[in-house]
Amino acid sequence: MTNVPAELRYAKSHEWVRVEGNIATTGITDHAQHELTDVVFVELPAKGRVVKAGEACAVVESVKTASDVYAPLSGQVVEVNQAVVNDPALVNSEPYGQGWFYKLQLSQLSELDGLLSAADYGKQVNQ
Repeated sequence: MTNVPAELRYAKSHEWVRVEGNIATTGITDHAQHELTDVVFVELPAKGRVVKAGEACAVVESVKTASDVYAPLSGQVVEVNQAVVNDPALVNSEPYGQGWFYKLQLSQLSELDGLLSAADYGKQVNQ
């Protein structure tokens, strides 16, 4: 069974979001990292980049494939996780912990309403 923490919100494209104030920490879900298998490379957006919800802004490569990672919300990148660039295996071992990708200063909090709850995301991936 896929790990889907209840306190997070989810994009249909398998990114998760943890919002604190107007800062959103994001990464890829446990389901996504299972599908990718062993992650060997992560490319993150530059700090300061402005992204729109749904825009490809990062890349994750595994031994099987390379996949775009999409911004679940719009905003400006205020921090990137250098640890995951240096040790991509963190995406597999701790997708909701040390394996986070970047933090956004949100420009449109209302976009949160378009993300899935843990229950809805769980239904999507366990069908």
